[in-house]
Amino acid sequence: MPIYALGDREPRIHPQAYVHPDATVIGDVRIGAHASVWPQTVLRGDNGYIELGERANIQDGCVVHCTKEDPTILGSSSAIGHAVHVEGAKIGTGCLIASGSVVLNGSVLEDGAMVGAGAVLSYNSHVPGGHIALGVPAKTRPNSSFGPDQIARVVDSYVERARYFRAELRRLD
Repeated sequence: MPIYALGDREPRIHPQAYVHPDATVIGDVRIGAHASVWPQTVLRGDNGYIELGERANIQDGCVVHCTKEDPTILGSSSAIGHAVHVEGAKIGTGCLIASGSVVLNGSVLEDGAMVGAGAVLSYNSHVPGGHIALGVPAKTRPNSSFGPDQIARVVDSYVERARYFRAELRRLD
C-alpha cells in the first residue's frame, strides 16, 4: 500500500487498523485501532494533520486533506461514505457523512451529527448533534430518519469488513 513520509511527517497507523492496499496515506496521518481506510481513498497530511479515531472508517474514493489552521479529525465510531471530500473539518464521535458529500474547512459536526448524501457544507459550517445537513448549500434540521443505532450498525459492519479483508483479500495478477 502506498504509505509515504513527507519530510519529518510520517503516518502513525495502529497495528489493529486496516488500510486497503489501494489507499494512499501521506504525511501526518494518525489512524486509530480498528479504524479502516478503503480503496482509492487519499489521506494527505502535508500542511497539518489528519486523525481517525478508533473504529472510524473512510470508505472508497474519498479525499481527505487538512491545512495548518484546520486539521481534519474524524471521531471514534464515525463513518465517511463513498466519494466524500473532507478538508480541515472536526467530526465528532458517532457521526456519518453520506456518499458524495463535501465538508469544507472550519466545519464542525458535533457528536451524533450527520451529513446527507451529496450535501455541501461550506466553510465554517456547524451541524449540532442529532441533526442532519442536507442540500447544496447544506441546511441543517433535526434528524428523525437515521439515528445513532443505524450509524452504529454502519460502523460495526466496517469493523467486521476490515477483519474479513485483512484475512481474505489476495491480489490476482
